[in-house]
Amino acid sequence: MRIVRKTLGLLVTLLVTSFVVFAAMFAAPGDPAAFLVGGPDKATPENLAAVRAEYHLDESLPAQYWHWLTGVLQGDLGRSFHYDEHVLDLIAARAPTTLLLVAYATVLFVLLGVGLGALAAVRRGAVDSAVVTSTTLASSIPQFVVAIALVSLFAVQLGWFPVSGTGTGLLGTLYHLTLPALSLALGAIAITTRITRQTMVEQFSRDHVEAARAAGLSERAIVWRHVFRNALGPVLTMCGLITASLLAGTVVVETAFGISGVGSLLVNAINTQDFPITQAVLLLMVAAYVLVTTLIDLAYPLLDPRVRAERSAL
Repeated sequence: MRIVRKTLGLLVTLLVTSFVVFAAMFAAPGDPAAFLVGGPDKATPENLAAVRAEYHLDESLPAQYWHWLTGVLQGDLGRSFHYDEHVLDLIAARAPTTLLLVAYATVLFVLLGVGLGALAAVRRGAVDSAVVTSTTLASSIPQFVVAIALVSLFAVQLGWFPVSGTGTGLLGTLYHLTLPALSLALGAIAITTRITRQTMVEQFSRDHVEAARAAGLSERAIVWRHVFRNALGPVLTMCGLITASLLAGTVVVETAFGISGVGSLLVNAINTQDFPITQAVLLLMVAAYVLVTTLIDLAYPLLDPRVRAERSAL
């Protein structure tokens, strides 16, 4: 029953989101027909009227939304005004790069964030203060500033990494995506570090930890068996939410590093008033976030036995 409710909620959220995205494009300044007609010299009243009729631009908002929604449900995201290609093909060609960038950034922030958070929780004092201060500073720096700083230091001055591009082959692509992934992951590292530290510190104060100490268990065994393991549920949940939100961060990172991905495609679409691409990319980003958060909510009882026991008792 709970899965059915969550699924229905997911569908309603996606439907409302799709309407909001479409309505935002409908209310945006500019006339798509003036772009589609092929130039100012062809923008006669007759040509504009013909284009509006062809693309249903002369109909009401609900009618236009219905035409668009039925197309989306059939896998037709429309045709790009600027590229004159199917939007789905344009996104599919760039999605692997964006997904690899998000996956790379996820690996970085999980390993570094969880590691630093655990270190801060175990080594209270100077190490803890240094980790908290550095992560707070890192989270306050805008993403585009981080990207510029990384390019200036590691690509331009030191020459360790390329300035832009994605390379060829898996290793070449990972090498080219190292700086973009680090830029994308920096804020997430700070959040994950704080969550891991806070959750582990709370676990250290629990009665079962004191009982384990009284039983003579080593500090290492206490940390791994009783503290870190019990803190893993909330930490992994937060990591999943952060991963879903990283898709939005690719817009800035891909543009800064000249990467041909879905994020940079969205920026180009906004600059050229390419409404079909803008609508499709925004909808897919929101849909991915909502889907991931729903799956995390369903899977959370599997990660935390206490939650599973509470829900079973209801």
